[in-house]
Amino acid sequence: MLGLGHAILQSEEGLKTNSFAVVLPDDLCFNKGKSVIQQLIDVSNTNPDKCIVAVEEVGMQEVSKYGVIDGFIDSENKNIIKVSKMVEKPNIEEAPSNLAIIGRYVLTPEIFGHLKKVKPDRNGEIQITDALKELAKKEKVIAIKFEGKRIDCGSVKGFIEANNYFLSQSKENS
Repeated sequence: MLGLGHAILQSEEGLKTNSFAVVLPDDLCFNKGKSVIQQLIDVSNTNPDKCIVAVEEVGMQEVSKYGVIDGFIDSENKNIIKVSKMVEKPNIEEAPSNLAIIGRYVLTPEIFGHLKKVKPDRNGEIQITDALKELAKKEKVIAIKFEGKRIDCGSVKGFIEANNYFLSQSKENS
């Protein structure tokens, strides 16, 4: 693993002309309405030159697990934030907010040029947040506080929570 940024960079040849979605499987997202990725696509359709990321509020003790954003709330839609700053896995003192990026993105092809300039972090990984940070400086990143529920299945606790949730849903529907 050389990081999410590196993985995305491997897809450049096939995706260099259109916006594309990135869905990370360890974040399970669901709701009764539009999917989280559809919510991002809807915003992307009206902002085709911008990268769109899904965010959710997390406890401050959890910010060190995520890319965290800061920005300006849209005057017409309180769930849309024009991103001005991003920090990858900050400690509590460095976190600009408690709005954490979760594993849903709609990215423009412009991301590839920025990913090529990203220096690997201390673990040798190319972080997508570092490339998005540069686009945020150009006002090219929008975050959405999505409608729905997310379970982090990348942990044992989250995996069990997801299984218990869907077990309870299957019992209700039978």
